[in-house]
Amino acid sequence: MTTIPNWLMKRACMTPDRVAIETDDEVVTFKNLHEQALSVAEQFTYHGVKKGDTVAVLMHNRLSMVYVIHALKYIGVQTVLLNTRLTSAEIAYQLEDSKATLLVYDDEFQRVVKESMLANQLSFVPISTLSESPKKAFDVVKEFSLDDADTIMYTSGTTGQPKGVIQTYGNHWWSAMGSALNLGLHENDCWLVAVPLFHISGLSILMRSVFYGMRVILHHQFYAQKVNEAIEKQGVTIVSVVTTMLTKMLDELGEHHYPQTFRCMLVGGGPAPLPVLRQCVEKKIPVYQTYGMTETASQVVTLAPEYSLAKLGSAGKALFPCEIQIVNDQGEIVESNKSGEIVVKGPNVTVGYLNNLEKTKATIQNGWLHTGDVGYLDEQGFLYVLDRRSDLIISGGENVYPAEIESVLRSHPAVSDAGVTAVSDEKWGQVPYGFVTLKTMITEQELTSYCASRLAKYKVPKKVFVVEALPRNASNKLVRRNLLSLVSEKSEYTRD
Repeated sequence: MTTIPNWLMKRACMTPDRVAIETDDEVVTFKNLHEQALSVAEQFTYHGVKKGDTVAVLMHNRLSMVYVIHALKYIGVQTVLLNTRLTSAEIAYQLEDSKATLLVYDDEFQRVVKESMLANQLSFVPISTLSESPKKAFDVVKEFSLDDADTIMYTSGTTGQPKGVIQTYGNHWWSAMGSALNLGLHENDCWLVAVPLFHISGLSILMRSVFYGMRVILHHQFYAQKVNEAIEKQGVTIVSVVTTMLTKMLDELGEHHYPQTFRCMLVGGGPAPLPVLRQCVEKKIPVYQTYGMTETASQVVTLAPEYSLAKLGSAGKALFPCEIQIVNDQGEIVESNKSGEIVVKGPNVTVGYLNNLEKTKATIQNGWLHTGDVGYLDEQGFLYVLDRRSDLIISGGENVYPAEIESVLRSHPAVSDAGVTAVSDEKWGQVPYGFVTLKTMITEQELTSYCASRLAKYKVPKKVFVVEALPRNASNKLVRRNLLSLVSEKSEYTRD
């Protein structure tokens, strides 16, 4: 069993006065961060949290969330990071499935927490109560086993309920090392976080900050003007974005340019459109597309700097510790420039899904993670992602799975069958459209309201069409790609 020193304690010892986190109001050194994490851990201990427990976190990008994340590692807790945009029903499922013993949350989520209806099964502690709690001494975890589970993030599947992805300490460590070996480390590097910390894109930056001894600027949420100002005035050298964020930053930037100190715009969440990439080339913005997922603890493929122009549109090659292959339906490796399923392997790849051995065995075979995504490798080994899973909808950087929405639509008493597919949208990239067959009459507004009470806002269909029958093949499988043929291609809509 390979161990590593408690990484925040180690970093605080090595470079105590170096800035770790910077917000609009505060500047926190690694020594400060260590002391705050220790203090919060003692408050958790007072509330009965102990090594081996599972604690869920429902919080926004704030210093308090950073303290909580590190504090739970000090105790030796498995941390479930909850998406703040989920409904109470979705949160309730993840709390129950993960067997969490305590939920810590921002006070503004009081209503949704109460509605989760699990108050008798686990403890709830708002952050305001936690921060005012007494402290109780505990045995600090001074070494992490790279094989131990650290964080759990739930990701929806193309079928069934969301799955809890297990991310080990080793997954986070190797993800950071692979990124550093690709992008390099500069003495004055500063990574701006405007993506959520409950996403692997945000959490991975927090981990890298500690590993690298790197300053992170933390934004509560994304504002294009604010990010651009940070790049110009605060020495930001790297920013992680999805395409919708990048587009807004370009619009806000106008005729201006970023300083030469800015060296990396890391774009994930699906392939960036070529017009956007070409616009970045014109403005001399160093854009590096990347491919990764919750199951790979962030990046697994990223374009190396020297190929940013020559391989425009490619996600790059597998990071140094990782491997990638393209296979056909029989699991055989296909030749260059032939499309197939993307499968990946490496020490940053998850060990499996929480309490779901069947799905783990189906997804991870002989050490290779079957992503379900479609792409190809060119003759030089550069990956081009064709589709983020054949049915996946990526709306504003969020993964939306049709099966989850279809399940909710079918649960309505008036609906006999349902199908969901993606429609292109200038603002969000894609949005979901729903198609239903009915048992009894119901209005579109009633259906969307029904969905809104059970799904996060970004998952709610932007239009729902009543049709006579859904397109199905000989085996009765829904053919989602044919759904749009049921309506006019000129349909226009907006997203609230």
